[in-house]
Parts: sequence; structure tokens; C-alpha cells
Amino acid sequence: MVYESLKLLLNGAVMMGYWTVALFFLRYWRSSRDRLFGFFALAFSIMGANSAAIALLRVDDERSYFLYVGRLVSFLVLLYAIWDKNRARAP
Repeated sequence: MVYESLKLLLNGAVMMGYWTVALFFLRYWRSSRDRLFGFFALAFSIMGANSAAIALLRVDDERSYFLYVGRLVSFLVLLYAIWDKNRARAP
């Protein structure tokens, strides 16, 4: 019982951290209109939603395949954002 409560609390803290970072990137995107910050805000929002899903579904085993989809999409968005930023600078 204590383990489940602690697990829920930690997943909530991780979710809050991801969404806080997403809000910072969203603020930078609003001030600079740089697409990199917009993509980063999107990626961290997806990671936060993934942590919320883990907390709400109460999955004991994180090796479930559907939990990796959110992480995979968020990391692909991060990679695309970096590629897009560097592509724009190429002559």
C-alpha cells in the first residue's frame, strides 16, 4: 500500500517536472517564435502525458509496449527539432 502511494507520488512529481519544462519552452517559443522551442514544448508535454498515463493506469511493469509509444514519439520530436534547427542553418 505504501509502495503504491509512493509510486503514484513520484510519477506525479515527474509529470509535474515535464510539464513545467514544457511551459518554460512554450514561453520561449512565444517570445522568440523559434520552432525549436515549440517542438521541445511539444515533446515535454508528451512526456508529461506519458507519466500521467503511467500513474493513472497503475501499470506495475513499465515494459508494457504502449508506454513506450509516448516516449518514442517525444524523443522523435526532439530529434526532428534538432535536425530542423540545423537544417535551417545549412547554406
